[in-house]
Order: sequence, then C-alpha cells, then structure tokens
Amino acid sequence: MNSKAQVKFGGTAISYTVVRSRRRRKTVEITLDPTEGVLVAVPSDTPAEQIEDIVRRRAGWILRRASDRLLEARRKDFVSGESLPYLGRQVRLFVESSSGGRVRVRFDHWSFHITVPRSLTGEARRTAMERSMTAWYRARALDRLQSRVERWAAIIGQERPRVLTRNQRQRWGSCSPDGTLRFNWRIVMAEPALIDYVVLHELLHLRIRNHSKEYWTEMARIMPDFRLRRTRLKEVGASLSM
Repeated sequence: MNSKAQVKFGGTAISYTVVRSRRRRKTVEITLDPTEGVLVAVPSDTPAEQIEDIVRRRAGWILRRASDRLLEARRKDFVSGESLPYLGRQVRLFVESSSGGRVRVRFDHWSFHITVPRSLTGEARRTAMERSMTAWYRARALDRLQSRVERWAAIIGQERPRVLTRNQRQRWGSCSPDGTLRFNWRIVMAEPALIDYVVLHELLHLRIRNHSKEYWTEMARIMPDFRLRRTRLKEVGASLSM
C-alpha cells in the first residue's frame, strides 16, 4: 500500500510517495517520476522513520535533479524570526522599519539586522530585502574567497589567480582557460571547511584540468579528508539559498 510523506530540507519541503513491496528484500530505491513525483520503493516492513531518514540523507541529490514542479519551494519572507545560513550557521533575522531611503543590512553578534524604508510594502519590500542580502553575501563571499585562495595557493606553490563571484546555480566553482577562478557566491553560506574544499578543488584545476586519477591523488595528498568534505557539501548544498 502506497503512502504520502514529506521532509523539510533547508527552505524546501520534499513530498514523496512510499511504495512498499513484499518482493523487495533489502534495497531502497528513490526515483523521480515525471507524473508521480518522488517515489521511494522499500521493503514492506520498513519503518516510516527509517524511510524519512533515508530521504533526508538523499535530499541534496533529489533537489539537484528534481524539477520545481516536484517540490514545494518555500521562499523567505524576510521577517523577524527567520534565519539565513552563513559560514555553516543559521543566523537569525531582525527586521526594522525606518524613514531612510534604502534597505540596510548589518551583521552583528551573529544576527542579521535589516532596516527597511517604511515606504516599501508587499512584494516590493521583500524583493528589496532579498537584493540587499544578496549584495551583502556577495561582498563577504568575495573577501573570504580571495583570502582562502591566497592561502591555499601559497600552500601548494601556485601563483594566485584572479577570483570572481557569480550567480551560478549548478556549480560551486569553475576554472576558465585564462586561469580565472569563478565561485558561486552562495558557498559563503557553508561552513569554512567546505569553502576550503571548493577553493582547493578549483586551484588544482590550474595544474590538472581534468578529474583524472592524478587529480584526485593530489587532492588527497593536500587535503586528506576531502571526500568527507565533498560528501558534506552534497548533503547541505541544496539548503544554501534564500
């Protein structure tokens, strides 16, 4: 008998259908059906809590491959009490109205303080706050990424490249033929260890342009726990958003 359930991952709710089968012995299979949505095929006696845990652990994979139609997206309203990720932590928002002419963002004692003109209302108010928060993140991302690139370049004996931030959804970083490194600004939402993984990943591509055995051997030599960091980034990546 099929049943419906849902898990929340970051700002997104993932609805899924559990398909129980007596023929299935041990394995659990998650598929994305264009008509049925997220399907989780399990042995008939699998506890609901175990299924939920499996879906949550595979949430990053689901979000990377599912269309928006399969998911129930939850945008931030940018009101007091909500939180946004920064450096691996959830930071609480405090929103105040003012007579000023523009939105201001202040980060103080691990809290975001957003001051919004009283003249802004409705969707215009929300859009203005999102844009201001994005600008704040991008500025912090560029500062941190430049600093981490400089540090890791020195460690591996690589000349420091040009660093840019971009609004790219599908990739955390890229290395262009001219040696410029481009990073998704959202990576600054992740914990520092994951930022370092992405930085080193792209820096090494200045030497080795592919993902050959040589590349991963060098990655392991410099950052022995890179696999753990890579797995962690896959787990939390989809939740690093507004």
